[in-house]
Amino acid sequence: MSEYRLTVLPGDGTGREVIAEARRIIEVFEEHSPLSFDITEIPCGGQYFLETGEEWPEGSFEHCRDNSDAILLGAIGWPGARLSNGDLAGGQVILGLRSGLDLFANIRPVKLYDGVQHKVHGVHTNVWDPDLVDMVFVRENTEGLYHSLLRRSAQRAVGAKDDPIMIDGFPGLDGEVSWDPRPISRAGSERVIRFAFEIAKRRQSRMGIPQKVTCVDKSNVLRGCRLFRKVFNEVSEQYEDIESNEAYIDAFTMWLVRDPEDLDVIVLPNMFGDIATDLASVLQGGMGMAASANIGDEHMLFEPVHGSSPKYAGLNKVNPIAAISSVHLMFDSLGARHGDADAIMCADILEKAIANHLADGGAVTYDLGGTASTSEVGQAIAERCAVLLPEKFASA
Repeated sequence: MSEYRLTVLPGDGTGREVIAEARRIIEVFEEHSPLSFDITEIPCGGQYFLETGEEWPEGSFEHCRDNSDAILLGAIGWPGARLSNGDLAGGQVILGLRSGLDLFANIRPVKLYDGVQHKVHGVHTNVWDPDLVDMVFVRENTEGLYHSLLRRSAQRAVGAKDDPIMIDGFPGLDGEVSWDPRPISRAGSERVIRFAFEIAKRRQSRMGIPQKVTCVDKSNVLRGCRLFRKVFNEVSEQYEDIESNEAYIDAFTMWLVRDPEDLDVIVLPNMFGDIATDLASVLQGGMGMAASANIGDEHMLFEPVHGSSPKYAGLNKVNPIAAISSVHLMFDSLGARHGDADAIMCADILEKAIANHLADGGAVTYDLGGTASTSEVGQAIAERCAVLLPEKFASA
C-alpha cells in the first residue's frame, strides 16, 4: 500500500467545483488500487480573503512545506479581492508556494485527444489527426518578469515584510513610470533546461519516438534571454541522443499553430511560457483541457491552468478534465519521484479513462460542444476508472 500526504487547496469560484471532481477520481483510485492518500483540505483565495481578511489560515504555508508529498490546487482569483498594495488576494497561495517551495519547473502537457474538436481547424480529430498535437511545455517558474511578485507573495506566506528592489530612474522617460525587473540566472536556467531534456528522454523511452527539445526566447534582443539560450546550448551538448532546436518567441507563436507536429518538448523563460502555453491550449480543445504541474526538488503542486471563472461559479458548468488530468500528472510524478510502479500504473489508467471517454463520445461540457455538467463529466470518467482499475489490481 502506497500512502501519500496530499494537501488540497480548492481556491475560488469554479476551482472548488473542479477540485470536487478531482477528489471523486482520487476516491475511486483509493478504493480500487494500492494508492492511498492522507488528505488535508485548506480554504484559501480571494473569496476566503473577503470573508476573513486572510488569504489562507495561519500555518498553511508551513503545512504545505512540511506535511505534503503533493499539493492539488483549484484556482485563485475573485472580483474585488485585492490587497492594499494592489496584488491579487490569494497570491501567496499559488505564487507564494511556487517561490517559497522553489517549484522551478512548470510543466504543461498539450495533447489533443481523439473526439475533441480542434479549435484552429474547426474539425474533430477523426478528420484532423490527434497525433499531430502531443507536446510538453517546460516553463521556468521562479525567475524572469514575475520574480518580484513571486518574491512578495512568498514573503507574505512566511510572515515577512516586502523587500522592494530600488532603482535610481529610467533616463529618457518622463512622468509616472512603473517597472518590473526581469532577472534570469545561469543556475535557474540550467536546472529547468536540464529538466526539459530529462522529460524528453523519458518521453523517448516511453513512446519509442525520437524527441526534440526547442528553446524559445528573445535572445536577439534581451540579455536575460541571451543567457538562457547560452545555457541551453551548453546543456544540449550533454544530451547527444536528443535533438535540439531554437526559436524566437514571436516566430514560435506562428509555428505553434501552423506546425504543432514539429514540437515535442519546449523550454521557455517564465513570462513567455505563461503566454505561449495559453495559446497552445487551443490546440487541445481549450483551457478546460489544460493541466499543469509545478515541480521542485522537494515539493510539487498540481493545478488546472484555467482560472476561477467567477461568471460560471456555482452553475456546475465548467470542464473538470483539466483538474482530472492534473491528478494524472500527480500520480505520474509521485510514481517517478518515489519509484512507485503502482502510482505510474494508476496514471496510465487515468489517462486511458480520459481518452476512452472522449473517443467514445462521452458526456462533455459546453466548451467542447456538449451540454453535460461538471459533475456529470467527472462521474462518467470516475466510472470508467472503476471498471479499468480491477483489471490491473485484481489482487489488491
